[in-house]
Parts: sequence; structure tokens; C-alpha cells
Amino acid sequence: MADSSKKMQIVFASAECAPFVKTGGLGDVAGSLPAALVRAGAEVIVMVPKYATIKDEYKAQMEHFSDFYVSLGWRNEYCGLEKLEHDGVIYMFIDNERYFARDYPYGFFDDGERFAFFSKAITESLQHLPAGFECDILHCNDWQTALAPVFLREFYQGLPLYDRVKTVFSIHNVAFQGQFSDTVMEDILGVAHIPAAASQLRCDACSINYMLGALRYADAITTVSPTYANEIQTPEFGEGLDGVLRERSYALQGILNGIDVAGFDPATDKRIAANYTVEDRSGKAVCKAKLQEELGLEVRDDRPLMVMVTRLTRQKGLDLVMYALDRILAGGVQVAVLGTGDRDYEDGLRYFQDKYPGTMAARIEFDPALSQRMYAAADMFLMPSKFEPCGLSQIIAMRYGTLPIVRETGGLKDTVIPYNEFTGEGTGFSFSNFNGDEMGDAVFRAARLFWDNREAWDQLVTQAMSQDFSWTRSADKYLDLYFFMHPEIERPAAVVNEPEAAAEPVAVEESKAEEKPIEAEPAKAETEVKAEVAPEAEAEVKPAAKPAAKKTTTRKTTAKKATATKAAATKTTAAKTTTTRKRTTAAAKKAAEAEAAPEVKAETVVEAKPAAKTTTRKRTATTAKKTTTKAAAPKAEAKAEAKPAVKAKPAPKAAEVKPAAAKDEPKAEVKAKPKPAKEAPVSPATPVEEKAPTKKTSVRKATATRKRR
Repeated sequence: MADSSKKMQIVFASAECAPFVKTGGLGDVAGSLPAALVRAGAEVIVMVPKYATIKDEYKAQMEHFSDFYVSLGWRNEYCGLEKLEHDGVIYMFIDNERYFARDYPYGFFDDGERFAFFSKAITESLQHLPAGFECDILHCNDWQTALAPVFLREFYQGLPLYDRVKTVFSIHNVAFQGQFSDTVMEDILGVAHIPAAASQLRCDACSINYMLGALRYADAITTVSPTYANEIQTPEFGEGLDGVLRERSYALQGILNGIDVAGFDPATDKRIAANYTVEDRSGKAVCKAKLQEELGLEVRDDRPLMVMVTRLTRQKGLDLVMYALDRILAGGVQVAVLGTGDRDYEDGLRYFQDKYPGTMAARIEFDPALSQRMYAAADMFLMPSKFEPCGLSQIIAMRYGTLPIVRETGGLKDTVIPYNEFTGEGTGFSFSNFNGDEMGDAVFRAARLFWDNREAWDQLVTQAMSQDFSWTRSADKYLDLYFFMHPEIERPAAVVNEPEAAAEPVAVEESKAEEKPIEAEPAKAETEVKAEVAPEAEAEVKPAAKPAAKKTTTRKTTAKKATATKAAATKTTAAKTTTTRKRTTAAAKKAAEAEAAPEVKAETVVEAKPAAKTTTRKRTATTAKKTTTKAAAPKAEAKAEAKPAVKAKPAPKAAEVKPAAAKDEPKAEVKAKPKPAKEAPVSPATPVEEKAPTKKTSVRKATATRKRR
């Protein structure tokens, strides 16, 4: 029974979280998704390490909530919980200065120990949450929290507080897995003496893998785009974990990230030169001119400006950029790049800046304010990644009316609709292979549209800016998953925006269950369909003119139904079945229908004989059982019901044998049916014969049969 009073209560664990600490996309997700979940009606506590780098203004708002000790191998480590409320979300900062009072979140020799402590502290903290908060979902992110599902199962299973906790693990980049020497298994994790844990964490003879543990222990696995969820199950993108991801593909799904649409809004952004909206984009031209001037480029509105804001690494496609940049710059496209990374790429960009002054600008630095001005000013945004789990830059670019040029991989493929010159649809440009010439072609497809068809270009910009990339949409899909894992908690009406998605896993199981009975038990299936169609059939049958039009059709329908019933009951569908066998089948069918649908008793009695291969001309004999003229209406309804029932279910098989059944079977049945003695009173049949149209030969034969008997 669903509990309508309880809210879904989620603990969201992440090694970084904007605005407190952020090094990449994970910080953006942890900073935005929990707030969207709260707006959708859930209760969320976010757990983050209390790094020394968190600004003092946030530290001043924290209040000491609790403290306890966490066992880690042979150690007992202090853990404090510092509470802070921000944007409706409760944040709990895990305080341990030995592990987290550092200048940067990652990159230290003891990272394996630091984040094993963080994972253990998360699971231990579930006992020390605010009153009334009982964790339903523990949502862990990336390798830094990957051991939490392992610890939960191995050390806390069976405790009442933990039994209700379901674990979700999100992969933000499968390339970063947390691999360490297997000596940490006993010294730090304390699981070497547990064979199941030791074997499932090990990735080779002398190493263990934190992410591998989460993939095997978590109840559900998500990643940040549907395409990336498929890609990581292949050796090319799986980084050695594709095997276990294929094994657990039933528990894996991709949910696209969103962006903070209030923070990234060209209409209100104070960081850009001029504000603009999708309806009035005059401010974008101002932004472009100001940026060209700032970066030392020629101030011209007739040249497309293409920008990149990225880490300068091979993963981000810098090999392709170096290959094609000469062609792009010589072709009249202005290029500006902001970022830091590998020294070779940094030097290469400086070389092109010197070679093409006024056309190329390279800013080898990290400058968030400048990146914002570049998003707003540019015409095109280049993102030719080798792989990209989701990517936020292309989404931000579209939000600011800058058309992305991307490689079709991961979240880039899921978020950017390539321009179709014939239909006009699209939100950007794309190319499929990791190839410099293909990338250059895509750039010039965009540039030619900018030069030659400004009307189509403007329409494309409008479509890009109109896309919905809010966290509301993504949060709703996460809630679908959470409520699927906790069916006993009732989802608030206000939250259920996509009920079909929530019910999806159940619907798949139901459809599988329905497949088999169609062939194995047509009799039962037909009875159920008839019961459902009955009200509609009544309205159709009652006019006296209807049966006349249906004379031939009814006969064929009955024959079809007869063939299907016969196949189910005897499994030897021969056209020459004896009369005795037919009568037995009819009796068995009658009994089965009576059990299957007691609520339609009146109809079942009437339907019993038509189901056993009767035709229209036997209405007289069947109706005789009722001894009142009222039987005529249900009987006629039953005939009409037969038609939709047969068409809906075993249509293909019936169609194959229809001609033979329609000709042979009725004659045998007319003689066989009048056997029961109960049918002696014939008088009630007269009104039916008058009501139904004249059946010519059929009615005469039926009357002759009664007289002979």
C-alpha cells in the first residue's frame, strides 16, 4: 500500500558541488540536480567533503550538527557533520582536516584512503541525520563515492535503518575509476576477509577498482546521456569496464544533464556586454563587436565568429583542430579559443594566432567571466570531442544563440539536432567520424549558411534558443527511477509530469506476460475482450436494420472464431473433426467462459454455442434456452461482440483457414446442435426470427431441422 504522507528522502553524495567547490561537470550537476529534486517535492541532503578551499562566507554559515568516529581498516577517524541550508537543500559537509584540509580536492598520494573514508563516512552518517529523515535513496557519484554501496551491503545490511536504503550510482566519466594497489583492501577498506567483496573489487592480480565495486553493488546505475550509456558498453568507450556494464545493462540508463537556466540567461546575465532574448537578438550583435575588439580580432559582422571554451586535451578533439585550423582561418572564419591543457596544443594555438592576426585569438588561461562573454558573442561553438559523456558547453552555447558544431558522440549527439537544409529543422551542425576533414566540412557547412542564407540561419538560432535544457526535465526522470525502486511511497500528484516513463519498467513486463496467452488460451482471451466491448456493441446491435447488413460478415466471423477455438482445445486443427468432438469442445468452452467471466453470465450462456462454430442461422436454436423474448438482445450483442474479439486476437491464424471453415463447418453444426432436450420449447424463437432479417435458406434449414427432431 502506497504511503501518501511520506516524501521521497534522498542522500546525494558527491566529491564536489557548486558553488562550494567545483573542478568540472560533476560540480555543476551536484549544485543543480538536488535543488531541482527539492522543487519537485523530494527531501534532499547533499554530502560533500569540507575542503579548506571552500570560501569563508559559506564556512561562516555552517553549524556543527553532529560528530562521531568512523572505522577505516584499523583506524578510528573523527568525522564531523557541518550543516548548511542553501536554495532549499540541506548540505552536510564531512569534516576531517587530516583528509580534506588541502589546497585542491584531488591529486594526492593518499586519494585512495581519503575517498574510502568519505564513502564510509557517508554510510555511517545515515544514522546521524536530522530527526524524521530516513534515507530512501543513497545517490553516489563517480569513483570518489563508489565504495559507499559496497560498505552499505557488507557492513550495514540487516540493520533496520539501512534495509530500506536503495543505492544509485552515477557515472559522469568512466575514464576516471579510482584504481589502487590491492594492499588497501585490508589496510584501509577492511574487506579482504570477505571473499565476495574482495573478488568483486579486484580488477587484476594486484589492483582494485573503486568504480567496479559500485557497478557490482549498486541497485541502479545511471550515466549522463542515453548515447553514452550505450557507448560505455563497448570496448572502444568502456575503459575496461564494458564487460560488467553489459552484464548489468538491465540496471543501466542514461539521463541527460541540464543546466541552470536562471544562471545562464542572456536576458538577465550581468556578465555580458548587452542582454538579449530569443525575440530581440540585437544585443548579441553588440556582444560580438565588443568581444572582437577585446580579443584583437577584426570588428566585422559579415564574418562568422567561432569559439572554443575547453580543456586543451586529445579527448576534446584538439588533434582535429590543429589539423583543420589552417583551412578554417584561410577560409574567412574568425576563431577564438579559451582554455589550458597540454603544452603542445597551447603552443600550436599561439602559432596560429601569430600567423593569422585579426582572425585568430588564443587565450591560454582559465577565465570564467571571459568564457561567458564568448558564449554570448559567438556565432558558432566548436566541440569536436573524441568522447563526451554529456557536455554542458554545447547546451550553454545554444542557450545564448550560438550554434554548436559537434562530433556525434555521447551527450553531444543527444543534445544537438543537426541542420537539415530540406526541412529547416535542427539546432546546430554535426559530423560523425573523428576526422579533421569531416570537422572542417561541418565548419564550412555552417559558415556557408551564415553567408548565403541568413534567414535560415536566424531560424536555426531561434530553434536552438527555444530548447528546454532545464534541470526540471532531468530531475523528473531521476524521480521516475527513485519511485520505481520504492513503489510503497506514493508520488505526489504535482510531481507526476511523465507517468508513462515512471510506469515503463512495469509495462514491459506486462506486455511480455500478454504475449503467450494469445496463442495458448484464445478462448479465455476472447471472453475477456467481449466483456470489455459489450457496452459499445449494445449500441451498435439494437437497431433492427443492423443484422441485415451483417448477414455474411457474421457467418465468416463465427467461422473464424470456430477455427481459433478448435485449435486451442484440440491442437489438431483438421477441417473434418467429428460432431461428437465439436460438442465436447463446445461444452468445455462454455464451462471455461462461465468461470472466466461470471459477471457476464447472461452473455456467456448465449456465447457458448457461437464459440463452438455456430453460424447466424443457429440463433433460433440458441435463443430457445432463454424462454423469454428478452434473450434476443443479449444474443444479438454477443454476435456483434464476436467480431471485434476475433479481429483483435488470433486474426492471422483464423485468416489462413477462413475459406474452408466458412464452407464446411456450418452444415455439420446445424445437425449436431439440436441434440439437447432443453431446446424443445421453440415459441420464443419466433420474435427473434422476425426481428432479425429474413435469412432465406439459412432460416428454412434451421426450421426444418427442428421439425424433423
